[in-house]
Amino acid sequence: MTTTARELRGRFEALRANKFFESFVIAVIVVSALLIGAKTYDEASRFEQVMRWFDLFITLFFLAEILIRMVAEERILRFFRNGWNIFDTVIVVASLIPVDDSEMVLLARLLRIFRVLRLVSIIPELRILMGALIKSVPRMGYVLLLMFIIFYIYAAIGSFLFAEVDEFLWGNISVAMLTLFRVATFESWTSVMYGTMELYGWSWIYYLTFIFLTAFVFLNMMIGIVLEVMQKESAAMELESGEGEAADVKWLREQMVSLQAQLARMENKLDQK
Repeated sequence: MTTTARELRGRFEALRANKFFESFVIAVIVVSALLIGAKTYDEASRFEQVMRWFDLFITLFFLAEILIRMVAEERILRFFRNGWNIFDTVIVVASLIPVDDSEMVLLARLLRIFRVLRLVSIIPELRILMGALIKSVPRMGYVLLLMFIIFYIYAAIGSFLFAEVDEFLWGNISVAMLTLFRVATFESWTSVMYGTMELYGWSWIYYLTFIFLTAFVFLNMMIGIVLEVMQKESAAMELESGEGEAADVKWLREQMVSLQAQLARMENKLDQK
């Protein structure tokens, strides 16, 4: 790498790490989101040309920003090893689809909507949240499976017991599961309960046990899974940046291992003497 290229990469790297530049990128993303929302109003047709120029500026700025980040990397392959960089590149390249083409206008507008998601890749805290959400999905799948089993059992019981009370709500197991989903989300669930209590006075036990399991137990289990994964993601980011409690603990462990190795060598020398 020549001296000129090395200096250019250093300048781009400094620009990429600049807080003002990062804030300006966030501001452009927000303006892009507002521009997309403004296009949904009929009054926006009067400013169509102005909005078109704004859209062109935003697209070119995002393209320049991606190129700056690529040049700032020592190796271009290192840039594409990061999943968020790939996501940003796909969004920016997709934004290059011309909006004026009648056949591609719908696709271009839909792809421009996803430019708002670039906030996730720019803001570290949002990356932690998104990463925790994605990584917690497999573990939440088991909770959802258990919830489905509970829904199925309660729906079968409700269909057997309450079908004669209200055929529309409890006529079969699939309809009963939809009714239980309504109960779990507290959407006028008391009217459903009072309807069955006219014939079965004890049916309140059925509803309260179901709500306890779904709304309290399973919901808290999901929250616990997300929080645990978020804590791990936050610790991983601290280790990557070298700052924070997790990085300090890692440094202390490394120092302890180094001291133990030094003590072991000193003991060996003393034993040899």
